[in-house]
Amino acid sequence: MSKITIVTGASRGIGRNTALGIARNGGDVVLTYRSRRAEAMAVVAEIRALGRQAVALQLDVGNVSTFPAFVEQLRAVLNETWRRESFDHLVNNAGHGDMALIAKMDEDSFDKLVNVHFKGVFFLTQKLLPLIGDGGRIVNISSGLTRVSAEGWSAYAAVKGAIEVLTVYMAKELGSRRIAVNTVAPGAIETDFLGGAVRDTPEYNRFFAGMTALGRVGVADDIGPMIAGLLGEDNRWINAQRIEVSGGQGI
Repeated sequence: MSKITIVTGASRGIGRNTALGIARNGGDVVLTYRSRRAEAMAVVAEIRALGRQAVALQLDVGNVSTFPAFVEQLRAVLNETWRRESFDHLVNNAGHGDMALIAKMDEDSFDKLVNVHFKGVFFLTQKLLPLIGDGGRIVNISSGLTRVSAEGWSAYAAVKGAIEVLTVYMAKELGSRRIAVNTVAPGAIETDFLGGAVRDTPEYNRFFAGMTALGRVGVADDIGPMIAGLLGEDNRWINAQRIEVSGGQGI
């Protein structure tokens, strides 16, 4: 029986590459998107072309009030598509970037970062726990900015730091169900994150490349396959870890 993984925010960037990496490794995917339905359906088509099954569901991870309805929709999809009542892996990937100096950060932007990157992850995982099979996996996405500081990223890095602490507690509390929980912390990546700042702004690109041992910033293909590999059986004993995937950023 194939493994089923939920990947949030998988219509683009790291989420998309993770979903495709899982499919290439023989897994099926439920991917979520907030507003980019056409792009999400394109990922579904790519996964099906690889011979695996995929379904796309709309989800705003920053709106906790929608989670019960999402869970019911997921239950129906699992039954209709896989004849199952559970799934195996959860990748909490969905997110956005917002940068400002501490002196300039406004409360609305701060709250959105907390709601999407911390509160949403906490309560979505909580709501999905009854559907995650024993022996499953959870991967939470953090950032290299929890270890290496850069001006303007204080609020974003702080909520990602909270995710790293939450990961350890999830691993402890879910250990009795043999569910392994880890954090993956990418370095600077060329995606459309923060409007494509790292990808499209030469000075940002040069700045982060200059602080990376391998001499370049990352691309989504550097991260997605690694997350897919972490979900594999060969990595079943990795638990409660922060795994940085940054090419040696800031060493």
